[in-house]
This record gives sequence, structure tokens and C-alpha cells, in this order.
Amino acid sequence: MTLPALLVLIAGLGLIGWLVARAKAQRLNTGRNALHSLPGHHGWYLALWIMLPALAGVLLWGAISPGLIHTAVLADPAAASLPAFDLERDAILSEAYTLAEDPGASAFNPGAEQLVPAVIAAKSKFGAMGTALVLLLAFAGGGFGYTRLSASFQARTKVERVVLVLLLAASLLAVLTTVGIIASLLFESGIFFSKVSPIEFIFGTHWSPANGSFGAVPLFWGTIFIGAIIAMVVAIPLGLMSAIYLTQYAHPNVRKWMKPMLEILAGIPTVVYGYFAALTVAPMVRDFAVMMGFDNPSTESALAAGLVMGIMIIPFVSSMADDSIAAVPQAMRDGSLAMGATRSETIKKVLIPAALPGIVAGVMLAISRAIGETMIVVMAAGATANLSANPFASMTTVTFQIVQLLTGDQEFDSAKTLSAFALGLVLFGVTLILNIIALRVVKRFREAYE
Repeated sequence: MTLPALLVLIAGLGLIGWLVARAKAQRLNTGRNALHSLPGHHGWYLALWIMLPALAGVLLWGAISPGLIHTAVLADPAAASLPAFDLERDAILSEAYTLAEDPGASAFNPGAEQLVPAVIAAKSKFGAMGTALVLLLAFAGGGFGYTRLSASFQARTKVERVVLVLLLAASLLAVLTTVGIIASLLFESGIFFSKVSPIEFIFGTHWSPANGSFGAVPLFWGTIFIGAIIAMVVAIPLGLMSAIYLTQYAHPNVRKWMKPMLEILAGIPTVVYGYFAALTVAPMVRDFAVMMGFDNPSTESALAAGLVMGIMIIPFVSSMADDSIAAVPQAMRDGSLAMGATRSETIKKVLIPAALPGIVAGVMLAISRAIGETMIVVMAAGATANLSANPFASMTTVTFQIVQLLTGDQEFDSAKTLSAFALGLVLFGVTLILNIIALRVVKRFREAYE
């Protein structure tokens, strides 16, 4: 039985268990025997006892069965002619597994075709064994859970404990993932800094990994110039003004359709923004540079990438500012207007200061999103590590260099490839600092309104 079918079967058994336990709890709920927990809690208790052991069996058998299948295939007489060399033998076995999954595929090695019946037989045998194990665990767990049900049984407490454990596991998974990312970056970056001086990396002004130059200042400057300066010059005014219009001036019917349309910008794939930057905005920026008197301006420029990046992150600023301004109590607006202030003065002197923590948090989130953007930079900004303040010049960023250094056949023990991890570590640190600043600002200026 395939994995999706097995999961559907487990879910079906859990549903049956829920219905059976719920019906039993309703029968137990008499005048003399009042239930400690609701019938639904009894149902969930039995359903969990059916599904959780079965799912554990699926995970366990999924880890064990590949080795058992591999051993069974090698023990088949058709595998006697396999070469002793491990790489060649593994290639033939891999092809046999592919042919077993897709019978219409063409075989490159005749020996692989001979192993297909053995692979199919082994998968069928151990698949049936796995299904039997899962069903056994499901029925065993269900039988145990069913015998525990009674009028005084605290099913709600048991179910809530299971839910608490699942929530804790989800939280730990997120934390462990973050720890794993940091650990991998630190380990690989440590190897890189054992070969290249950190001083040269952080303060050097020439970036050419192919020639052994790892001065990353041009990359840091390109990231800041495109993502934190040009993009923010576009995103902050437009996003903030959009939020002010939608919350203070727009008719409810206009807001009803205009706000979702604005937030659609956040759902457009970044590669689409990259095409828009490369095919539409970049030529316009080049023509503008020619009109301003620049000689031979490049089609790829920091200004083209920054403008499109700013448009992309407008929803981050607008949504956070919108929610923050809308959360300001109506009494503060009314009080300001009652004192004789105009609507614009109320916005500037009352609403914006009151909503400042949310606005700053949105801006920091937008900056973090901008400095981590890759596709727009790849398609519109260029690949030149250029330390220049000219917005019409070609420029590159940290993210672009990470992609370039890790693309293709690379030697992971070379300083050139390992420099990508050092750049990733710096980018991670910058993003972390921005998030800490946002949290401190929110905590410092947060107001509690009744």
C-alpha cells in the first residue's frame, strides 16, 4: 500500500474510533453517571490512541524498510552478476529501482532490467508487512484506549496534554531549525576564516574570489544601497501614505477593494518582479541616465533594482502601518478634532505618533525583506562588486554572490565556496539586529489603550 493510501486509512480508522468513543460516552452519560469530559473529548482520546501509534509505525517502517528491500534485492539470484565495485553496483540498483517505479522508462544497463522483478517483489513483500504492522499498532492502541473509557475518565485532561506536547514539539522544531542553521553557518564560516583573515573580509574593498581577494565591503555597500536606501526611499513614503489614505480618507467601499489589490503585490513571485525590472524599468532608467548626461550607462543598475524592490515591499510597510493606525482609539481622533485640529494635523500630531511602534516594525520588516532579496538583484542590478554611490552603475549584493558562489560544480573545501557561508552569516546577523531594533522600538514606545 502506498504512503498516501496508508495515511488515508489511518485517518479513516481515527474517524471511526472518534465516532465509536463518542457514542459510548453518550451512552455512559446517564443521570447517575455524569461524564467528567464531553463526548467529543472521549472521541478525540480514542482517535489519538489509534492514529499516533500508527503514524509512529509508519515513520519507523519508513526508516527500516529501504535497508530490508536493498538486502532482499542483493540476496536475489539475479543480483549475483552485479559488479563488486560499489559505485557501479549502486548505479545499477538505482536504475532498477527507477524502472520498478516507472515501467515505461528505458533501461541503460541490461543488468538493471533483470533486477526489476526482484525489486517489485521485495517492495510488495515489505510493503504488505509495513501495512500489517501499522494496522496492528492502530488496533492495539485503539483497543487500549477503548478499555479506558468510562464516565469518570478524564479524557479532556489527557487530550489537552497530548495537544500541549504537540505544540511544544512544533515550537522546539522551529527553535532547533534555527539552531541548526546558525550552527552550519558558524561551522563553515569558521573554516573560511581559518583560511582568510576576518579583517580582510570585513574591511577589504576588493571582491574577486577567483583571484583570492575577499574584501566584502563592496557587497555590503551594494546590499545597503539597493535594499536599505533606494528601496526604502520608494517603499516608506508610498506605503505610509497608502495606509493613511486607506484608514482616514478612503470610502469603506474603496478600501474594501483597494487594500486587497495593494496586498496582492506581496504575493507576486520575485522572479516576476525581476522580469519587470530587467525588461521594463532598467531600459527606462538607462534612457533617463542618458538624458541626464551620463556616458554609456549600463542597462543593469542599482536604481532599477532598488525601484522595483521598493515596489515589492510596499505591502509590508502599508499593512503594518494600516493596522497600527486603525488600532488607535477613536476617542483620540475625536478629541483632537474637538480641540480644533484639522484632519491632517490629527494625523501628524496624534495618529502617527500613537502608531509609531507598528510603523517602525513594518519598516524594519521591509528592510529585512529587501536586503535578503535575490532574484531582482540577479536580473536587474548586475554582478559587478562596485563601491560607488552612482545609482546608474551596475552593482551587486550579498545574496547575488551567495547564489553565484554556490551554483554549479564547486569544491566545498575552497575559500571561494566557503566565502558564501561567511556572507550568509553576516546577512543573518544584520537581519537579526534589525529585528532586535524593531522589538526594542515597539517595546519602548508601545502604548496600551483601553
